[in-house]
Amino acid sequence: MALPPKWYQFLVAVFASLGSLLYGYDLGVIAEAIASDNFTALFHPTDAQTGAVVSVFTGGGFIGAFLAGPSGDRFGRKITIMTGALIFCLGGALQTGARSLSYLYAGRSLAGIGVGFLVMIVPIYQAELCHPSIRGRVTTLQQFMLGIGALIASWASWGTFVGFPATDSKQWRISLGIQIIPAGVLALLILLFPESPRWLIDHGKPEKARAVLAQLHAHGNEEDLWVIAEFSQIQDEITYTREHEAKSYKELFTHKSSFRRLFLAVALQASVQMTGVSAIQYYSVTIFKLIGIDSANALKYQAYNSIIALFAQFLCMMFIDRFGRRWPLIIGNLGNSITFIIATVLLAHYNPQTNYNRGASWGFIAMTWLFNFSFSATCGPLSWIIPAEIFDTRTRSKGVSIATMVSFAFNTMIGQTTSTAMKTIGFKWYYLFCVCNFTNALFFWAFLPETAKRPLEEMNYLFTNAPLFVPGSNTAEYESQDLQRRIEQAERKQPMTDSRRETLS
Repeated sequence: MALPPKWYQFLVAVFASLGSLLYGYDLGVIAEAIASDNFTALFHPTDAQTGAVVSVFTGGGFIGAFLAGPSGDRFGRKITIMTGALIFCLGGALQTGARSLSYLYAGRSLAGIGVGFLVMIVPIYQAELCHPSIRGRVTTLQQFMLGIGALIASWASWGTFVGFPATDSKQWRISLGIQIIPAGVLALLILLFPESPRWLIDHGKPEKARAVLAQLHAHGNEEDLWVIAEFSQIQDEITYTREHEAKSYKELFTHKSSFRRLFLAVALQASVQMTGVSAIQYYSVTIFKLIGIDSANALKYQAYNSIIALFAQFLCMMFIDRFGRRWPLIIGNLGNSITFIIATVLLAHYNPQTNYNRGASWGFIAMTWLFNFSFSATCGPLSWIIPAEIFDTRTRSKGVSIATMVSFAFNTMIGQTTSTAMKTIGFKWYYLFCVCNFTNALFFWAFLPETAKRPLEEMNYLFTNAPLFVPGSNTAEYESQDLQRRIEQAERKQPMTDSRRETLS
């Protein structure tokens, strides 16, 4: 029995999102590595060097995201995914066998470049394959698999940390080496999956694109009404953008609608890093010490944290297409801000050297878990969903590339500065995140229109016609209904069966 089309699309997207698993794993595993006694004894890193071990990975991600933009446009989505996975394998091998900090820097830089390729191109690939009614659920896989990677990393890290003596480098080498396995699987198998039909049409391969659309949406039936309507809409949209939009990066900044979308995508990716999530993930051991929690327990509580995050990401995946994009993002940032305010108060009043309080420690842990739930159910997944769906085919790879570069740039900044900030100003570093989460919510309330359930080819109409200041406007008025009209036109020529009508609904 053949899989229903939406299930097939979802399973293809699940495999592609192995790239996100690699990102989550590497983000999570480094906290244990730099906390390992053997790591410290072997490399004797200064605070600045510890920050560099963390931040060269995200610096590499910046470069990878930049390279993935033109690669995705020129060579296709699948080749770009394979390239990122192969680069990551090399970086993972160098990290695992590191004999000096320079080896480690090189390995983490290459792993970062590979991840930059993957986290930039995978959401585009997913969004371009799937039906609009499940696009949010599918692109949420980016954050969900990132959460699975972080979950595996946290428990693998805790297990090697307590399972090997402090003098044994296996305490951190094993956990770093595990990441090579999924990267190798992704590199070996991605070419067996379908290419983006939008990329195929844009590169003069309409017959292959029609076959892929039929494979994705209608069990291979190229005469299916949805296939006919979507194929026609994609062709017309690409023809239009070839004449009017981004033939180069410059036009992303000079075309009004494209720049509006670019600005929102960049602001969203920057805002996610300013929630404080990376500071907690990279420096959980250092942060938890501020309220009297030792390293082993900090890693254990962070492992529990990863389970909470995964549950929250699953909820997002199930409900994001029902609740939309705009209000979950606003409410999530407000929730983040509240948890950071409470955590900051606890850190300010309960110093473990002068005023240790076990209840305050548990309160701080609870706020960290609540923050992670709020972030993982809203801001984290939406930071990948929205950029992947708001651009045109001709601007998508370029726009998402720039937005992802901004994400890695801000991630690098947080990774490099948090270690020093925790040593110099301590809990006051949390003030930054208290404020930024609130201003994030205010910004998206003011300027982000709802994008859920719109076909990708209708985003240009929305961002051209909807007002810049969103509150008080009804963005339903800015739906072009173009795809629906095409389906109705095709139906007049070919009556739709009851079973196909149910599939389209």
